[in-house]
Amino acid sequence: MTLGSSNPSMMNTKAPISLDNAYEVCRKETAKWAKTFYLGTLLLPAEKRRAIWAIYVWCRRTDELMDSPDAMKRPVNELSNRLDTWEERTKAMFAGEIANELDAVMADTLKRFPQSIQPYLDMIQGQRMDLSKTRYETFDELELYCYRVAGTVGLMTQGVMGLDPAYTTAPWSQAPDPSEAAIALGIANQLTNILRDVGEDRGRGRIYIPQEDLKRFDYSESELMAGVVNHQWKELMAFQLQRAREWFSKSEAGIRWLSGDARWPVWTSLRLYRGILNAIERLDYDVFNNRAYVSRLAKIAELPLSYLIAQTK
Repeated sequence: MTLGSSNPSMMNTKAPISLDNAYEVCRKETAKWAKTFYLGTLLLPAEKRRAIWAIYVWCRRTDELMDSPDAMKRPVNELSNRLDTWEERTKAMFAGEIANELDAVMADTLKRFPQSIQPYLDMIQGQRMDLSKTRYETFDELELYCYRVAGTVGLMTQGVMGLDPAYTTAPWSQAPDPSEAAIALGIANQLTNILRDVGEDRGRGRIYIPQEDLKRFDYSESELMAGVVNHQWKELMAFQLQRAREWFSKSEAGIRWLSGDARWPVWTSLRLYRGILNAIERLDYDVFNNRAYVSRLAKIAELPLSYLIAQTK
């Protein structure tokens, strides 16, 4: 998933840092590059939405180390060094060192919503996988990648979303581990990205659909690289879409235990992102020549539906 080029206003600066201005940079960047996700954040209280924007931009910076146009021109050893440097900067940020506006908003977010550094380090490890892996033999391998680059986002944001007080008193059999649900939603989103972006990824020499699935449906790698849409491809994609939907379903069990002000935006984001899978079907699985997306009208219509679901589930 490419997040775009770096924003110069988020680079190192010696001028006094205004948190309001820095958060506004994060808001604008989220709105520009993650329209569906951004819509869901607008339903959160101001303090929570600002924190989510900051986390999004940190994740975006991490992704850019591997997937920006500039990164694609760089040798592997240089990219590896960039990841090493970013990891050290992240550790310093968690230790309270502030070098730029992004550090400032992240430090403020971590103060308001304390969390572990581990998901952040895991995401960097996910980027390292892209240094050497361009194919995934099994879904188990792909699942690990999806956890690192996207499931971690669920862990980063669950502390911001918060839990309903009823969670702590509910019988264990009724209260799933919120971390599992958060990770599942991240994995579902990443699987959706992979299916939407098959055409773009092949241009980078990457195939994320597991090799075992290509063999199962008798669809060759050369056909994928050529963008062949045949019966085998459609059967393969239908299988992949069903898998992604199953991960969305896994995540739903945890939403009911989120704090009241988080359930509506999370349901909205989930349902809108899952809608991309429906869009792929409407394109008859031709993601080589078309980009699947949810229309603006559909997004608006989804708001009241998600609100009702958030009150009843």
